[in-house]
Amino acid sequence: MATTSTASTTSTTGSTLLQPLSNAVRLPIDQVNFVVCQLFALLAAIWFRTYLHSSKTSSFIRHVVATLLGLYLALFCFGWYALHFLVQSGISYCIMVIIGVENMHKYCFVFALGYLTVCQITRVYIFDYGQYSADFSGPMMIITQKITSLAYEIHDGMFRKDEELTPSQRGLAVRRMPSLLEYLSYNCNFMGILAGPLCSYKDYITFIEGRSYHMTQSGENGKEEIQYERTEPSPNVAVIHKLLVCGLSLLFHLTISKMLPVEYNIDEHFQATASWPTKVIYLYVSLLAARPKYYFAWTLADAINNAAGFGFRGYDKNGAAHWDLISNLRIKQIEMSTSFKMFLDNWNIQTALWLKRVCYERASLSPTTQTFFLSAIWHGVYPGYYLTFLTGVLMTLAARAVRNNFRHYFIEPPQLKFLYDVITWIATQIAISYTVVPFVILSVKPSLMFYSSWYYSLHFAAILVLLLLPVKKKQKGKSIHENVQLSRSKKFDERENSLGQNSFFTTNNVCNQNQEIASRHSSLKQ
Repeated sequence: MATTSTASTTSTTGSTLLQPLSNAVRLPIDQVNFVVCQLFALLAAIWFRTYLHSSKTSSFIRHVVATLLGLYLALFCFGWYALHFLVQSGISYCIMVIIGVENMHKYCFVFALGYLTVCQITRVYIFDYGQYSADFSGPMMIITQKITSLAYEIHDGMFRKDEELTPSQRGLAVRRMPSLLEYLSYNCNFMGILAGPLCSYKDYITFIEGRSYHMTQSGENGKEEIQYERTEPSPNVAVIHKLLVCGLSLLFHLTISKMLPVEYNIDEHFQATASWPTKVIYLYVSLLAARPKYYFAWTLADAINNAAGFGFRGYDKNGAAHWDLISNLRIKQIEMSTSFKMFLDNWNIQTALWLKRVCYERASLSPTTQTFFLSAIWHGVYPGYYLTFLTGVLMTLAARAVRNNFRHYFIEPPQLKFLYDVITWIATQIAISYTVVPFVILSVKPSLMFYSSWYYSLHFAAILVLLLLPVKKKQKGKSIHENVQLSRSKKFDERENSLGQNSFFTTNNVCNQNQEIASRHSSLKQ
């Protein structure tokens, strides 16, 4: 966390109007700009839902207002660097129109990711290496996801045959080219321009056009479709709950996190004097303390979308409304994870879905490795990212092998299952913390210093697991498992289409596993 001197000397590319507030709270001006703009976006979202509701105004007006508000917030936070958002989106749109639906997804992917990478290189190696402050490449990461996702969805919907698509691809496929206004609104709307989260184009257009609460039901002859409108639920309870989570996360970040820096794991005195139990405990606690800032940013972004009326997923069997269609994390599942997969499934959910849709499902060779490599490139150019994701490949494959070879021995009785859960929780939390240290430290030398202090023990353990445990039986079992899941997924896909919902089952809460399994059967963490 920044010190007083940092707050007073850190420059910003955006507005300096809030500099007195920055000095008062002793935070960098760009971080203050970000938080204030998100709070403004929250108020704007309430106004948008109240006065520009789809029942009161046209989709055109909603698109225009959402776009202009988004560009204003971008200019306030990042100054003229916000032009990068328009340049990246504008050129990508031209590529889609000029190249055509057969190959434009490839060109859009290369251009958008390449443009993002160039911006990250200039920011990191020319301007402010090692700074954690908000920067214009953050929103560009979300826009890159949207550009590439939509390009693949248009390619799937306008070029590929339906029988060639997976159920999730078929549900997300876009059947017509969006207008320039729709495209800019999707990429740069005020609800998601600063912190996301990623959403599918069809879900966004459905929200703007006010079709989020429409359902279809087959007529008596089985062919006729009758449309009717469900009662529109209020997001107020969901928004208040998420704002409370934001407040607690921010409080934790501003107090406890400062006392438990991750960098202390590589402190020479600590390494020389601390016992192994102390090192393990501090590693876990310091990484636990580093997570609330992500909880704050992602939960606030989710609350903003909900306040505007976006993010409604449907009702459960008890009639309770769920507002987690585009939620980016599930804190309880993260902190109680008993497997590497469970942690990754609940952390940065929309990015995991993006990686799955544009890479994992489409890769013909080593999809897990390719997916982790793409994730590293997308995150940025700090060497620590690549060390984390290379380590993550090993940990994911090793955890998968252990789970597939041993878990079935510990299902019954319940006492044995509980013991297994406790052991795997401890192992998972240590492995996750060990893996992400370079992601936080960023540089090569201190990252390798940390791994050296642990004698690369978990690296060697993961390699040993992969060498010793059989994988053929697991792969066969996985294939059978995926076939079953695919069959169930098709059923859910048919139900999804009949309900008139674009990606209803894409981001289900982990508690509703019988629904979530439909769209996540080929997730990159399986």
